[in-house]
Amino acid sequence: MEDTTLFTSALLLLLSLLFFFFFFIKARPSSKPNAHYRLPPSPMGLPVVGHLHLLRPPIHRAFHRLTLRHGPLIHVRLGSTLCVVAAGADVARDLLKTHDAAFSDRPQTIAARRFAYDSAAFAFAPYSPYYRFMRRLCMSELLGARTVDQLRPIRRAEFTALLHTLLEKSKLRERVNLSRELIRLTNNMVMRMAASTTSSAAGGEAEEARELAKQVAELIGAFNVEDHIAFCRGWDPQGLSKRIRDVHARFDGLLERIIKEKEEARRRKKKHSNREGGEEDDDGVVKDVLDILLDAAEDEKAETKLSRENIKGFIVDIFTAGSDTTAASIEWVLAETLNHPHVLQKLRREIDQVVGNGRVVDETDLPNLPYLQAAVKEIMRLHPPAPLITRLATRDVTVGGYDIPAGSSLFVNVWSVGRDPKYWENPSEFRPERFVDDRAAVDMRGQHFQLIPFGSGRRWCPGMTLALQAVPAAFAALVQCFDWEVSGDSGSSSSSSGQEGKGRLVDMEEGVGLVSARAHPLILVPVPRLDPFPDI
Repeated sequence: MEDTTLFTSALLLLLSLLFFFFFFIKARPSSKPNAHYRLPPSPMGLPVVGHLHLLRPPIHRAFHRLTLRHGPLIHVRLGSTLCVVAAGADVARDLLKTHDAAFSDRPQTIAARRFAYDSAAFAFAPYSPYYRFMRRLCMSELLGARTVDQLRPIRRAEFTALLHTLLEKSKLRERVNLSRELIRLTNNMVMRMAASTTSSAAGGEAEEARELAKQVAELIGAFNVEDHIAFCRGWDPQGLSKRIRDVHARFDGLLERIIKEKEEARRRKKKHSNREGGEEDDDGVVKDVLDILLDAAEDEKAETKLSRENIKGFIVDIFTAGSDTTAASIEWVLAETLNHPHVLQKLRREIDQVVGNGRVVDETDLPNLPYLQAAVKEIMRLHPPAPLITRLATRDVTVGGYDIPAGSSLFVNVWSVGRDPKYWENPSEFRPERFVDDRAAVDMRGQHFQLIPFGSGRRWCPGMTLALQAVPAAFAALVQCFDWEVSGDSGSSSSSSGQEGKGRLVDMEEGVGLVSARAHPLILVPVPRLDPFPDI
């Protein structure tokens, strides 16, 4: 969509022509406070717009081109905003480990502030006692290993529904828009894990939540001139601020309905328990994320009291961050594998040996599938779900002999880090074998800075544990259960199970947005691989 493109160069150039003289006068004083700093190298900029004219979407690729030319640490100006871009594993380690405390906040855009209920949400909250409380709650309860494991049946049920859909399509030899099906799968998973006992989560308003989450991600990732050019603030020249207000109001209304349904269900349960004359009985029911949040809000002894806005903000976070990223990762790893039949054959050999043909692979099988895990690591290196880590400098920092002033925005280009030639041989190749032997110990949990798809330090992604279960399990089942014929819409025609060179390659063009997704839908024809097909 045009209004969600990160950088609309034509608009910015028009603005620079219209207001050039006014801005030039205003821009000159703004550079004085940084005059005594030794900033990292920078390409040639323009008055008013800075380096916006150099940035074509996708933005991480534009940053990559600039850092190849000027070095792994550069500075650019987005209008009046000073930004530092890091593109190598070593400089990423300096910024996110050595100087982690100085980059513990995130930049606040108009969209981020609105959808975060100012600072009430978790993802964009300042580093504060509230943020630390929520991070501990995430690790121990909300998105920790125990909760993720307890909610596994929900994920299994949703994926079983997808397999049924694919099987029915295969009988009719119908093409499937797998991109759309995977988004529906991950949205349903996240919604049911967030609020499993509400009618909304059961499907009453799932489509609305799916559409709203998509729009939130688009608006947070969109370039808004009001964020960067002071003269435009309050004008809303792109109409983005109005859209942000409208989408926020609709999402807030949906969240209120979901929360009220949950509160009513909890009251009924408590009333029933009191009538029975005993303590409240969980009946073995696993608490979903909303239950855990409401329990924390009702805990009088909690060190931080959660407000309604805190709860709604966190639910927005997991809806928007947990759905598209998971779906995109499954899609990328399947597409890369279809383009590399030798990888597909090795994966199927491993799955057949460990799981067999009588049942569908499950999350519990993942520890016994090292090559599958290697393929997922490789896709996170090549196509990290969030290609840019954004931070805000809260104090002056010196890195590699260069100064980063307080108030600067930091972009760590995870996409570039995964292609750092110092750490990766033939970095543009999809080669899972690189993680099988001596590099099998390289993990994605933020300690090996050549591979940081979930970030590192104080603001690492709390959804990592969930993603490392959902992505490989879904991918494994798709390659175990079906052969895939690449449709003309997705490739450049033959079955994915064919020999090297016989199958049509899947188009791998990258799209534009906050999440690193494919530019075009993945259109495939599923063909059952297992005969008889296992009961699902």
